Amino acid sequence: MVSGRDFVVVATMLKRIFGNVRRVAEERWQAPAGERIYAIGDIHGRLDLLDQLLALIEQDDLDRSPARTTLVFLGDLVDRGPDSRRVIERLMELAEGERTTIFLAGNHEELLMSVWDGDRKLAPLFHRAGGRATLISYGVSPDEYDGLDFDQLTEKVREFVPEAHIEFIRQFSNWYRKGDYLFVHAGIRPGMPLEEQDVVDLRWIRDDFHRSEQDHGVMVVHGHTIRSKVDERPNRIGIDTGAYSSGILTALAIEGNARWFVATSQ
Repeated sequence: MVSGRDFVVVATMLKRIFGNVRRVAEERWQAPAGERIYAIGDIHGRLDLLDQLLALIEQDDLDRSPARTTLVFLGDLVDRGPDSRRVIERLMELAEGERTTIFLAGNHEELLMSVWDGDRKLAPLFHRAGGRATLISYGVSPDEYDGLDFDQLTEKVREFVPEAHIEFIRQFSNWYRKGDYLFVHAGIRPGMPLEEQDVVDLRWIRDDFHRSEQDHGVMVVHGHTIRSKVDERPNRIGIDTGAYSSGILTALAIEGNARWFVATSQ
């Protein structure tokens, strides 16, 4: 068991090695007083980066004045990277802790749930989206996986992925708002009230959202679309920095009218 002192030491070392912190001032967009929010981008099975980033966040939080701290996970926890199962287990443990945690469902969670529920039509997309790595993390051997047809793949998802993991994912929200910030996985349909947004857009939208210069009335924080660096615009902030391949997992931190970034780095 790592002591609190040891954790701080480890986190400080990780911050020196992996930390990439940048502060940005913004007068208009506000988080509620006394609140500090860390929004974490697409993890995609990279437990190593998740643990590094959580340590960096822990130290960053300790270095600041006391506040009510919330962790918001923007979805796409699974697929592509090697440790989807352990990422889910790590976050299930985190959800049982004292710190407030919010989990949003991404399109990859949607695919996993749908195939687990028996939707064979989505098995090919699950495979193309990185489902092979996910099932291998749950114990299917690479050779066995490569010999499956899509009917068999659907059966294997239900056989190897525990129901408790699926039920954990089913509880994820589609959006979360705090002050002037709206957190979603993919984005929103411009011009449509939040209450009327389609879940398909919240989990899958790209171009119509990205091209829009419209003031959404909130600052939209999202993942889903990989960029080599944080994609910061007047009306949105994209923080999917392609962790599964880049080694960079990014969090946006918000407090009052300030925001900054905490990230792992190669």
